[in-house]
Amino acid sequence: MKLSFTAFFCLFVFQAFSQALSQKVEKAYSALKNDVQLKYASASLTVLNAESGEIVFSDNGNTGLAPASTLKTVTSAAAYHLLGSENTWNTTLGYSGSINVDGVLNGDLIIKGGGDPTLGSWRYSETKQEAVFNKWVLAIRASGIKRVNGRLIADDSLLGTQTLPGGWIWQDIGNYYGAGPNSLTWHENQFDLIFRPGNKAGDPVTLVRTVPEMSYLKIINEVTTGNAGSGDNVYAYSAPYTNIIYLRGTYGLDLKKTIAASVPDPAFELAYRLQDTLGSLGIRFTSGPVTGRQLSADKQSFLPAGKIISVHISPTLSQIVYWFNQKSINLYGEHLVRSLALNSGKGAETSDGVEAVKELWQNKLGIDQNALNIYDGSGLSPANRITTLAMAQILLSARKEPWFKSYFDSFPVYNNMKMKSGSINDVIAYTGYETSASGVPVVFSIIINNYSGSSSAVRQKLFRVLDVLK
Repeated sequence: MKLSFTAFFCLFVFQAFSQALSQKVEKAYSALKNDVQLKYASASLTVLNAESGEIVFSDNGNTGLAPASTLKTVTSAAAYHLLGSENTWNTTLGYSGSINVDGVLNGDLIIKGGGDPTLGSWRYSETKQEAVFNKWVLAIRASGIKRVNGRLIADDSLLGTQTLPGGWIWQDIGNYYGAGPNSLTWHENQFDLIFRPGNKAGDPVTLVRTVPEMSYLKIINEVTTGNAGSGDNVYAYSAPYTNIIYLRGTYGLDLKKTIAASVPDPAFELAYRLQDTLGSLGIRFTSGPVTGRQLSADKQSFLPAGKIISVHISPTLSQIVYWFNQKSINLYGEHLVRSLALNSGKGAETSDGVEAVKELWQNKLGIDQNALNIYDGSGLSPANRITTLAMAQILLSARKEPWFKSYFDSFPVYNNMKMKSGSINDVIAYTGYETSASGVPVVFSIIINNYSGSSSAVRQKLFRVLDVLK
């Protein structure tokens, strides 16, 4: 088919613009690679023409590098494809046994988790603790229950007992950003620590209180006061299901900041809070709160709920992905991967979900699974390796999907560009969308591993490269 002169001219101009952009990117990127901060680093940049899919520029595009949180863009796109933008998660409240004429439940009140990442989250009006508990209290009262001759059981069996992906490091998992997924995740599996620094650097820091109060945990505070301006260098050290948390590091002399730590057993925390709430309303139990995991470990069984009195439905996937990418919530990514595992029918482990992600992109885009050497859904594992070419191809393909707008809207804005950031130790990365001044729409992915010196300095140098795309 012959092109008209107008079409040919437009194509010629467009290709000229693309070539000019390629030259500009190459020059800016070369300056970055030759910077002293990248002397011992590995770097990669891929820029694709978003209309044609052609490579505008690529350096080390097939080199696997740690992507940090830019991996979330791959996980969320996979979730859109395999789960659907309107997918939701259910949590049920019910009871076993029977209720007598006096309103006594001779049986157990049971919360069964469905893997909802948002239950108890403050980010949505319908998921906040008060909203969920109010709904459950109304359901309990409507059922006629006034007292429970039995237990409050948090059934956390769906995702099993392995809550953390392999490869997560000890320094991370006790902190809010290292909270792992649970069948009954609650309040994003975190709680707050309120500190008061000492009078001078080196003095002990006082742990004033926790929010909420965590009387069932033993918190050992070893934090000392740092110099003014030194900021937050506090780390919580704990493991899943433990009741001991060590707090270590420094808290700046002039700092007034709330620190968040991960909850070792979110299902128990939920059961504990609900039973305490019900007790304050006069609905008492003959036994303390317990989880399905604890009962299983003690080789005790329990009857499933024969009567469901309330079903809590989560926000939709698109609503969850918005906050997942906007605030880089690692917990949401791990929940999505576990949901992808269940959806695949292969199992419920993180590894099963990762395989589903890799298979999707191989089947849909022909991406070699070895270009997606990943271990989790959030990018927190330092063992993750992904190529910038693969990441850019995935972002490019998303533009054609009916859910693209909500996916695009989930990307934050940095450097006046719509892109997702990623950073872990000596890793900095960005991936996103831009339209150049010459009218060339592009998708891009840039990753730097093992840079030296200040992260803020290398970030500004990286931004100079991305500025060329504007």
